[in-house]
This record gives sequence, structure tokens and C-alpha cells, in this order.
Amino acid sequence: MDPVAGLGLGLAIILIAATLGGHLAARLGQPPVLGELLAGAVLGNVGVPFLHQLGVEPSIDMLARLGALVLLFEVGLESTVHEVLEVGAAAVRVAVLGTIVTFVLGCGVGAVLLRERSAAVFLGASITATSVGITARVFKDLGTTRSKEARTILGAAVLDDIVGLVVLALVSAWMSRSAGAETPASWAWLVIKPLGFLAVAVIVGVRVTPRIFAMTAKLRTHGALLAIGLAFCFSLAWAADAIGLAPIVGAFAAGLVLEDSHSAHFVARGERPLIQLIEPVSSFLVPVFFVVMGLRADFHVLFQPATLLLTACLAAAAVVGKLGCGLGAARGVDRLAVGFGMMPRGEVSLIFASLGATLHTAAGPVLDSRGYSALVATVVLTTVLTPVALRWSFSRKTAGPREAPA
Repeated sequence: MDPVAGLGLGLAIILIAATLGGHLAARLGQPPVLGELLAGAVLGNVGVPFLHQLGVEPSIDMLARLGALVLLFEVGLESTVHEVLEVGAAAVRVAVLGTIVTFVLGCGVGAVLLRERSAAVFLGASITATSVGITARVFKDLGTTRSKEARTILGAAVLDDIVGLVVLALVSAWMSRSAGAETPASWAWLVIKPLGFLAVAVIVGVRVTPRIFAMTAKLRTHGALLAIGLAFCFSLAWAADAIGLAPIVGAFAAGLVLEDSHSAHFVARGERPLIQLIEPVSSFLVPVFFVVMGLRADFHVLFQPATLLLTACLAAAAVVGKLGCGLGAARGVDRLAVGFGMMPRGEVSLIFASLGATLHTAAGPVLDSRGYSALVATVVLTTVLTPVALRWSFSRKTAGPREAPA
């Protein structure tokens, strides 16, 4: 059989599962990504060898990895350098406090239940980043997008993505360090490398990319804007990997640098901006990534007592850590609502899970099937809990005191 035929069948199954799973999730008031993740988990655990094999098929795995790059590029495109610089002090406090507290709690859970330092540190890092897509949707449904709580959370989310990816870069670099390299100089280099890469990428990118895109606009090649945008994304992903960072750090930096002004020359002649052109590519590759992440979750391992305990403790650490970040909110803001809004985990935690399954120490993969399944389950639990908690928080706030009985 021609190998492309098998790949085509696998992709057909994955895309159908993603579409149906996303539809069912939306009908239940949940983000489609949750349905895609659960659809993959169901496919991988129905006992059909071909379906289970899709989670480790090399060609599909490569498409899933490309989906992760495109996803982080798209996340970066939705923010700008100016937005990062404009986040208020309260948003900075919320993002940084939430990252620190969650990291410490997650490491504690891993240290007690896994008793392996690398896995404990990786689990702590994996639950630091917030996915606020579901939070933004709840705010929209409640008509509270202009509230102080919403502005604080969305401002913190811009910085939270960057902090989470810096943590990812630090941890992955530490995991791949050479033996005996834990010297003050090596630790300083671990910190400088991701921060320096982001700084250089942003500074050089802001100065150079407008000229590159302006010259590209002179070409009459159809699709030139999308081509140069993806080329920039993949080039920075390669550069990040070349210095020992995760490629998604480079993809995110590429999206962060590019702004609406880069598409201005193309839009002036009737073309769509880059953020719209990337949507068809994202609609194809990103669901593949989420379904594949679900395919790799093992229900047999998940429902073992030890894994259930790890999941419960990890989810508790994820929730308590982000509730604690509400203390950084300004006065007059419902700090409990801010904590609830920062609770959901999503794409970055799943990318952590994928990376943890591929990184190896002397004892084996950093995340074994138990740690991987517990992390995926934590993403699901925090995503499901967030809308319920936010709606309760705002209904409590707007209900006001009840009248005393006569």
C-alpha cells in the first residue's frame, strides 16, 4: 500500500473525530478544544489497534508537532509587543504570583507522589500557564468583558503566556543539561538563554520584519503574505531549537513580533491580513495536535488508584495556585473571580505533556504514562470547572444582600 493512503485514512479519522468532538463540546457550553482532546482519548482506548497506533504514527506525529508550532504562532499573533508593555502592574502581579505559587505546589505534588526530581519539576512547570480562551468566552456570555476583573485577567494572560513559555524553556534546558553541569554559571545561562532569545527576537524582529514584509508586498505571487509569515514562524522555531530551547518558544516569539501593520500593504490591495490567512492552516493542523494528545492518554492507567490520586492532587495544585494569584489584583476587584478566571489550563500544558513524553533522563521518559494521563486529565478538569466557578462568582457579586424578613 502507498504510505500516503494510510496517512490519509488516519487523518480522515482524526479530523472527523475532532469535528464531532468539538461540536459536542460546544453544545455543552465547553471550548471545542476540550471535545477534540476527549475525542482522541476515546479513539485511543476503544481497543482497536489501528486507532491506538495513530497516536504514535511518525507522519501523524510530525503533523501534530507542526500543529503545535502553528498554534503558538497564532497565539502570538493575537498579542503584540505593545500590549505586553502596556499590561498594568496588577496584571503583572497576577501573572507572576500565579506562576510561582502553582509551580511550587505542582513540584510538591510531584515530589511526594512520583519521588523523581525531574518529573516533579516538569509537572510543576506544566501547570503554570493559563489558557484564557474559555474565560474570555464566559465573560462575553455574561456581558462582563469590560469589568475590572475581565481586564485584569486578559491583561495577565498576555504576560502569562510569555512567563509560561520561559518556564518551559528553562525546564526543558535543565532536563537536557549535561551531567554535573549544575554550577552557578550554568544556572545563570539557563535563565539568560530564553530571556535573551525572546529579547533579541523581539528587538531585531520589530526593526527588520517591517522592511521584509514591505519588500514581499511588491511580489505578485499569490499567497506571499502567508508564505513569508509561516517562513518567519518556522525560522524562529529552528533558531530556538538550535540554541537548546523548545521550538514553540520561537514560534510564539514570531507571532508576538508581527502586528497588523505588517499586513497593511497586502490589505491595501484587497488581500486578507495574516491572522485571517493563518486560520485555514490552523483549522487543519491544530485539531490534529489536540486529538493526538488525547490518543496518547491511557484510560487503563488513568483509572488506577495511584494515577487518580496524582490527578486529584495535581488538579488541586492547579486550582489553588491560580486562586492564590487573585491576591495580586488591585483593590476593588473581585479577587476570587480573578483566580477563577486564571484557572483553566489548555494548549501550553498539553504541549508540556507532549514534550515531557519525548524528553528522557537516565530513568526513562520525564513523563511516564501515569504522569502524562494525570496532566491531560488536569487540563480537562480545570477547563470544565472554570465556567461554573466564574458564573457562580459573578452571580454572587450581582445578587447583593437579601432583604431582612419583616
